[in-house]
Amino acid sequence: MKKTIIFLGLILSLAACDKPIEPLQPPRPALVAIVGVSSTHHSMVLVGEVKSRYEANLGFRVNGKIIERKVEVGSLVKKGQVLARLDATDAQLSATAAVADVRAAEASHALVQAEVARQRILFDKKFISASALDMREAELKTAHARLQQVKARADVSNNQSRYAVLVADRDGVVTQIHAEPGQVVEAGVMIAQVVDTQQIEVLVAVPESHMQRLNIGDQVTIKLWADRVKTYVGNVREIAPAANAATRAFDVRVTIKNADDAIKLGMTAGVSFGQFVPTEIIIPSTALTQHNGKTSVWVIDEHGIANPRQVIAGAYSEAGVVIASGLQAGEMVATAGVHTLISGQKVKPKLEPAL
Repeated sequence: MKKTIIFLGLILSLAACDKPIEPLQPPRPALVAIVGVSSTHHSMVLVGEVKSRYEANLGFRVNGKIIERKVEVGSLVKKGQVLARLDATDAQLSATAAVADVRAAEASHALVQAEVARQRILFDKKFISASALDMREAELKTAHARLQQVKARADVSNNQSRYAVLVADRDGVVTQIHAEPGQVVEAGVMIAQVVDTQQIEVLVAVPESHMQRLNIGDQVTIKLWADRVKTYVGNVREIAPAANAATRAFDVRVTIKNADDAIKLGMTAGVSFGQFVPTEIIIPSTALTQHNGKTSVWVIDEHGIANPRQVIAGAYSEAGVVIASGLQAGEMVATAGVHTLISGQKVKPKLEPAL
């Protein structure tokens, strides 16, 4: 009985040796992508108002009654051109009186000066005391100071008469008028606004969340709402150092480099600020998986072997997911079927377009 069992065992062993060996499984196809770097360009478009770089609110420097206004809204003016006049009768009378005071002071000064000259001769001959001469010289100094005083007053009076004429301080166009002939105005009140039409820019309110990457000199593109086809080029000229108290945004002025006659003051314009995000690694979101409870990707080496690697994922976007750490540019990662891969498995990579 025992021999029979041994014999049967030998027969079974020989039969097993004759069974064919199963062939090795071929490498599994895997959709992969080459990790690359990306500099993403974001465009921030804000609405602004077309303005002039120089806007002068002009007014008289003295009080008076307007007797003439020589411009209207829309009038083109040159530097030094007369815009309006005040009634200068009183100012001219004051100037005439000031001139008379100067003449009187000059006569008084000359008389005192001659008297001092005579007193000095008498002092040299010992006919008067030193104190008497000192008194006359003090009178001369007083007369001289009085002459300088009345001359200064005369200059002020002359200026007052000239201030009765309002002139343009630069070439431009009149955009506002706030006075009519016959109106009595105070010094400093705006009579007319003159803006420079040769230097046009756009005033934009930029939210504080977008201020970090904005710098003076940045190039922008501008489109008018009245004409969405034509594009203008500009540069950031000025950035307000403090936020506007009303809007809590920062006023930014953009100079238009190729402005033309189609741009009118007060128009609405869209300003596109191009901003680049620093270089970053982005992979398709389908490449991410969980391996042993940790965020991972399957990295395919040069021999086609798949192995999991832990990574730190960042922000998601339409382009994919940003990898903060764990990957380097040029590496190959699986982008499909990542849940079925096993460590050390050989795959046949099929490339997607480079990231």
